[in-house]
Amino acid sequence: MTDRKGELAANLAKVEERIAAACEAAGRERDEVTLIVVTKTYPASDVRILSELGVRHVAENRDQDAAPKAAECADLRLNWHFVGQLQTNKVRSVAGYADFVQSVDRARLVTALSKEAVRAERELGCLIQVALDAGVRDRGERGGVAPGGIEELADLVAGSPGLRLDGLMTVAPLTGEYAGRQRAAFERLMDLSTALRRAHPAANMVSAGMSADLEEAVAAGATHVRVGTAVLGVRAGLG
Repeated sequence: MTDRKGELAANLAKVEERIAAACEAAGRERDEVTLIVVTKTYPASDVRILSELGVRHVAENRDQDAAPKAAECADLRLNWHFVGQLQTNKVRSVAGYADFVQSVDRARLVTALSKEAVRAERELGCLIQVALDAGVRDRGERGGVAPGGIEELADLVAGSPGLRLDGLMTVAPLTGEYAGRQRAAFERLMDLSTALRRAHPAANMVSAGMSADLEEAVAAGATHVRVGTAVLGVRAGLG
């Protein structure tokens, strides 16, 4: 086993222990929570090692990094999640490799995703990104639609060819009433998910929690956690 493979295997084992413990504490089954490893800024060689270690879900937030990495790893059995703010001029590229787009937050993006999914003859799973710091504004500091905009956007996704409405995603906000209150933020997301599923029962994905707060997300009921640093190490050159 290479040093890097050993490092990643040890880190994955620690994250798995954390998820399992969080599930036990919350009275949940371990298989209710899916780990998505956020591989941004790391090379395709790490993605390949993660695949060898059993990881099936990876996430990226910049198309210019993700597209070549996904192409290099096209032979692997992976689900690619796009989790960053997505500009419409990148949609054609993203629609070519992403299985899920977790950052859907405006009607124009839905229209573009639908067009390119149909062109590529693919179905894209879509999560509405919820901005819990948005207040009365349309979008949050790190993207996302205000809670009041979920219903309209969800209906648009559900009615768009090539798209599948899968659920909701959030990033713990840095400002506003939920700043520093991750558990409360994730519980609010769960309430919004419950409301969404009344109209769209199959939209049951709830993506929340990262390396520092995955326990709070699992306790609140998240179905997917997005973990990068705890698996791959501290990133250099973020930006």
